[in-house]
Amino acid sequence: MRFVDCVTIRTSAGNGGKGAVAFRRETYVPKGGPAGGNGGDGGSVILVADANIGSLLDFRFKRHMAAEHGQPGRPKNQDGSNGDDLIIRLPVGTILRDAETEEFITDLATIGARYVVVKGGRGGKGNSFFKNSVNQAPHFCQPGEPGVTRLIQLEIKLLADIGIIGFPSVGKSTLISVISNARPKIADYHFTTLVPNLGLVRFHEEASFVVADIPGIIEGAADGRGLGIQFLRHVERCRALCHVIEVLDPDLLDETGRDPIADFETLMNEIAKFSPSLATRPQIVALGKMDLPYVAAREPEIRAHFEALGHSFFAFSSATRAGLRGIVDAMGALWETTPAPDKAHFTVPEIEIPAELILTEETTQVDFEDEGPADFEDFEEFES
Repeated sequence: MRFVDCVTIRTSAGNGGKGAVAFRRETYVPKGGPAGGNGGDGGSVILVADANIGSLLDFRFKRHMAAEHGQPGRPKNQDGSNGDDLIIRLPVGTILRDAETEEFITDLATIGARYVVVKGGRGGKGNSFFKNSVNQAPHFCQPGEPGVTRLIQLEIKLLADIGIIGFPSVGKSTLISVISNARPKIADYHFTTLVPNLGLVRFHEEASFVVADIPGIIEGAADGRGLGIQFLRHVERCRALCHVIEVLDPDLLDETGRDPIADFETLMNEIAKFSPSLATRPQIVALGKMDLPYVAAREPEIRAHFEALGHSFFAFSSATRAGLRGIVDAMGALWETTPAPDKAHFTVPEIEIPAELILTEETTQVDFEDEGPADFEDFEEFES
């Protein structure tokens, strides 16, 4: 599977370059004075939301991102160059958290959104900076300020308005393929959909909203069965949910024991285990495959059950396109009237921090070809 939606990385800003201690030595200039340049600032690590990036796969193989260090100052009052910033491009909709505290940092929810996750260290001042009327020949300089190192958790939550959920093979992918521009893989076996699919739905010829098709959920998913419910994080941004249910062929009932009403209750139970907030979102219930006689025969009974519970109920057939307009209109109405969910209710993924990323007292910028950190207020004495 090439879709990776949650990783932990270590980001390190560049160290500031140290200042220089130097004196002007020039023919016929007996008292040239201090001439040590300032060190350059270290580069920062900047995260940018890019519409051309669709996964966090690259970070499975490269988990440590470090910006360049600032160059040290040089004689003749030459300042060291600043270290280049490191630009990391992420999928739109990526949420950043501090991996150690799980504290929410920011949400890169728009194309081009930027966030400086760690700022580069300041460069140290050279001895010429400290020249004054009292000390006209300072023999000291400042070391560069060490860059910050921080563990960051990256998690994609797809930008969708309506989430389509249901058991495997109930027709979710087929539904999204006929109401939107999405073209997901469709086949007659469980777990055909392995990653979420997004589709753009036209609404009243003047607006559009995004729907997400989530891989099938089964009983026990919260405990790790099937694909689990890891992909439910991608409907946490959704304003509303569409549950797709199906009536199985009577000849198969003895083998599976499944029923559309029981399927709905099982699905809601798994969602509530994952996120109580997600379980309270507005929702519609859609019964698919109405072109099959045994489905049409049970439709009145199933409709009466869900309408008695207060749910909006629709019956449709992706094969004949019957009932699709009603579903799209209901989705569009929920999209227009339901506010976006509060980010405070988003779940926090439980992922283990790799041992090589864990920060210790020995974890400093010295690992990256620098002479080591020092307090920015300290000075280096010049030995003549």
